[in-house]
Amino acid sequence: MTRHGLHRITRLRNGPRRKAIAVGVVGGSVVAGIVATMMPLLASDDLSIRAAADTTATAVSQDGDNAAKTTLATCPTRCDGNPRGGREAVIEFAVTTVPAAAVNIRATLRVHAWQQFAATVTAHASPLSAREARPPLASAGAALDSVTGVSKGANEWDISKLVTGNGTWTVSLAQSGLESRIYWASVENRNPDLRPSLVISYDIGARPSPVPTTKPAPPPSPSASPTTAAPKPSPTVAPTRTATPSASGTVPAGRCGSVSDKLVPSCGAWWGMYSPAGAAGGWDHGKAVTDVETQVGRKFDIVHRYHDFSNAGSNGAFPDMYEQQQMREGRLMFFAWESRDFSAGTTLKWSDVYSGRQDETIDAVAGRIRAAGVPVFMGFDHEPEDEPNKGSDADFVRAWRYVYDRFAKAGATNAVWVWTMMGWSGHYSRYANLYPGDQYVDWVAYDPYNFHVCNGSTVWKSPSTTVGGFYQWLDNNGIGAGKPRMLAEFGTNFNSADLGAKQRWFQEFPAALKAHPKIKAAIYFNSAGMTSRTATCDMTMNHDASALAGFAKAGQDPYLRQPTGGSR
Repeated sequence: MTRHGLHRITRLRNGPRRKAIAVGVVGGSVVAGIVATMMPLLASDDLSIRAAADTTATAVSQDGDNAAKTTLATCPTRCDGNPRGGREAVIEFAVTTVPAAAVNIRATLRVHAWQQFAATVTAHASPLSAREARPPLASAGAALDSVTGVSKGANEWDISKLVTGNGTWTVSLAQSGLESRIYWASVENRNPDLRPSLVISYDIGARPSPVPTTKPAPPPSPSASPTTAAPKPSPTVAPTRTATPSASGTVPAGRCGSVSDKLVPSCGAWWGMYSPAGAAGGWDHGKAVTDVETQVGRKFDIVHRYHDFSNAGSNGAFPDMYEQQQMREGRLMFFAWESRDFSAGTTLKWSDVYSGRQDETIDAVAGRIRAAGVPVFMGFDHEPEDEPNKGSDADFVRAWRYVYDRFAKAGATNAVWVWTMMGWSGHYSRYANLYPGDQYVDWVAYDPYNFHVCNGSTVWKSPSTTVGGFYQWLDNNGIGAGKPRMLAEFGTNFNSADLGAKQRWFQEFPAALKAHPKIKAAIYFNSAGMTSRTATCDMTMNHDASALAGFAKAGQDPYLRQPTGGSR
C-alpha cells in the first residue's frame, strides 16, 4: 500500500484484496474451510478447529451466492419436486500443527441442524472447492461415515480416514432418504457455537529430540531507552548488535542463537513492529515503538519504518536519530524506501531512478547505510504491483537493480535486500516479471491481512489461511527459491460478532508461523490508517484489552523470542 508522509494512505483495499479472501458456499454442497493453527497438545487432548469458509454445491441458479449465506443445504438429486435440485455440503480443513510425533489421530466433523429429519447424510472426501459461490455438483469421493437420522443440534461424522495429519482436507455431505432440503449452520452464522467445526484428538508416540536451550553469551548492555525527549544524534557511534556470520541468505547451521550475515535466524522467526509516530506525540519515532513494547512486555526484534527520496529530515535522511538509538539498543532496522516525496506529495517514476537523476540521493543514503556498521534490512518500493503510475514491471526491475548496484558501488554491502509484494492472487501472473533476480534479492516478503469487513468481505480468515496463499504460490512457482521469507506487513481486524476472535487469532499466530517455516520474520503493521477506523473495523493490535492480551501472548512464544541481540 502506498504511503504519504509517515503514514500509509487511508484507503480501502477494494477489488483485489476482497477477491483474494472471498470464500463461497458451493451450490448443492456446503464447503467449510476450517484452519487449525493449534499449539502442540498432550496426548488425548481435543482440539476444536473453527470453520473458515463454506458453501453449497448445486445446479440451482436461483440459490444465488451460497458463500454469503448463514446456512448450508443438503438434498438428493430430486429435491422438493425439482428433478435437478440436488445440493451437497462440503467442508475444507487446513490442519497445520498436529505434532510430528502424533499417532492414532481421530478427526470428527460436527455440523449443526435445527430440526430432526428421517434422512441419511454421508460424509465423503470431496474434489470441490470451498471457496466458490456456487460450484457444480461433482462425483463424490470415498465415503467416510454416515449419520442415519439427523438430530436437532450437533451431528457428528468420523472422518479419521481422511484427516491423517497436517494438510488441507475437503469433505462433502450428501443426503439420501428424504427429498426435501435440510439446512445446516454455516461459518457465516452469527452464533459461533453453531458453526461447523473439526475436533481432532491424538496420542503422542516417540517424542522428537529436544532443541538445545543453551543461549550464547549476551551482547554488551544496550544504552538506556529513549524517553519522550528525542535522543541526541550519534551518527558516529556504531550499534552494538553483531550477527554471527554464516552462509549468505541461507538458514545458518548449528543450534539456536546464530544469525547469518543476511540476518536469517537459525531457529524460529523475528518479531517486528511498524508503529507510526504522530503530531500528538511530537513525532517521536522512538517512543512510538517503546510505548507498544511496554504494553506487550518485550522488545521487538525488528522496527519497520517508511522513508522517501527527499534526503531530508526523518522522512529522507535515514537512519535518523531514533533509528540510531534503536540499533544501539539491539533492534534490527527495516528501511522501506519509497520513490516519492512524502511532504511534497510527489511521486517519482522508476525511469527517474534508473536514469541517474536521483544518483545524489541514492549515494547519500547508501553512505549512511554503510556508516551504520551493521546489517540492516533494506527495501525499495514495496508493493510495486499497486503503483501503476510509476511505470511497467520491467521499469521496476531496472530501477531496483540500479539502486542495488549503486549501493554495492558505495560499499553499502551491509544492506540486506527485501523484495516486498502484496501477494494477491490477482497479480500472480505478474510476480515473475517483477522479480529482480536471485542475485539482487536476499529475502522475499509479502503483506497478508485478515481484513474481514474492513474491505467489504464477510470472511474471517485464520492466521494460517492469511499467510498461506502466497507462501504456497512461491513454493509452486520457484520465485526466490531457497531464500528466507518475511511478512513485511501483516494484520487482522476484529470480529464484531465474536469479540474474542481477534485475541484467539493472535494466540494462534505462532502456530501458523511454525506451519510455514520459511517465514523467518513477521512485522505487524499497527496503524489505524491502514484502512479506516469504524465500529466494525480496526486493524490495530492494541485497540482493546483482549486484542492486546492476545498479541502479547503471541510475542511470548519461544518461537518468536530469539536468544540474540540483547534481552527480549
